[in-house]
Amino acid sequence: MHEQENEHIVELSAEQIAELGIETAIAQAGSLRRTLSLPGRIAADADRLAHIVTRVAGVATEVRKTLGDNVAQGEVMAVVESRELADGKAAYLAAWRRLELARARFDREQSLWDKRISSEQEFLDARQAVAETQIELQAAEQKLHALGFGDEYVRTLPEQSDQSLTRYEILAPFDATVIAKHITIGEALKDDSELFAIADLSAVWVQLDVHQHDLPYVEGGQEAIVTVGPGVPQAAGRISYVAPIAAEDTRTVQARVVLPNTGGRYRPGLFATAEILTEAVTVDVLVPRSAVQSLEGRPCVFVPSEHGFEARFVSIGRSSHGAVEITSGLVAGEPFTIQGAFELKAAIVAAGLGSHAGHGH
Repeated sequence: MHEQENEHIVELSAEQIAELGIETAIAQAGSLRRTLSLPGRIAADADRLAHIVTRVAGVATEVRKTLGDNVAQGEVMAVVESRELADGKAAYLAAWRRLELARARFDREQSLWDKRISSEQEFLDARQAVAETQIELQAAEQKLHALGFGDEYVRTLPEQSDQSLTRYEILAPFDATVIAKHITIGEALKDDSELFAIADLSAVWVQLDVHQHDLPYVEGGQEAIVTVGPGVPQAAGRISYVAPIAAEDTRTVQARVVLPNTGGRYRPGLFATAEILTEAVTVDVLVPRSAVQSLEGRPCVFVPSEHGFEARFVSIGRSSHGAVEITSGLVAGEPFTIQGAFELKAAIVAAGLGSHAGHGH
């Protein structure tokens, strides 16, 4: 290895080039990405978060789920024995039975009326009784619906055993994970007691805090790279929501990124940082920052020449994410050293050819 006199050129053999790991590439246009770093935190999807309450007073007799358990839609999470529920079911069954009797009487009176055996008034009274008991049954049915029982369950009540009258099953409304538990076996419960909180963590929200001076650069649809911490891979997403109002206490505006959470790596409550792509500008020549070195206090790149590798002084423009715009000194289509520029500069400095050589740019 040697350097030509009075020129910033380093001559290397093929073996030396390989040993130093020097690689070249062709200068070309590129996209300069300008980003904004925003602090935030991971949160559960508020649209897939549920507080499970009992709608009747009673006593907890079974608790089948605890913190961290996964639940499937319709799965029984707990069982409550409730006298109030028994009263509601009994009222429905009584109304159902009265309707059955009223219909039987109406059918009989209609048959007699058709044969002119009974009076019209008896026929009308029977029809009125059917209408009234239908209203009673509907009212009792609506009360059971308000307690969370579906049509199919209510329809099968007459076929159920008497022991089931007091049984109230707490069911999961959707597939989720238990994130809070407030129930123990034997506990007396009110008709609005919260038993569990569940969240669907298959996707999470990244809630970002946007300060006033950054607001002009943040909008829905922008790309975002989210970093949570060691051991957790970065994730890419897009801003799905920017709040129309600012928080009174912090004077910041909340922006949201939705991330898939396969494997549960992104845990609600963790701090996060998001790099938001605010601008993508195409420049004529874009090179890695490591390809630009400082020689005699001026930025330069190394280009292959007839005699080796020559330090070419350049002018630099904007930079972002490890890339630098070259505004003059290197044009698209020219080869340059993309790997090993620091080693070439070190050779020049060692030979004293760049007496004012500085640190890598």
